[in-house]
Amino acid sequence: MSKFAKAGVAKKVMDEAKKPQNQRKIKDAISSFTNKGKSGGSKRH
Repeated sequence: MSKFAKAGVAKKVMDEAKKPQNQRKIKDAISSFTNKGKSGGSKRH
């Protein structure tokens, strides 16, 4: 991948991460990932 392509992907990720609805999804994903590691893999829904 060229530097320009990497920069473009990074910008897209940052732009998406700034959106409030995506911030909620990111927080949920991180919390479910960390809970999965602590609780032995049980899922909460």
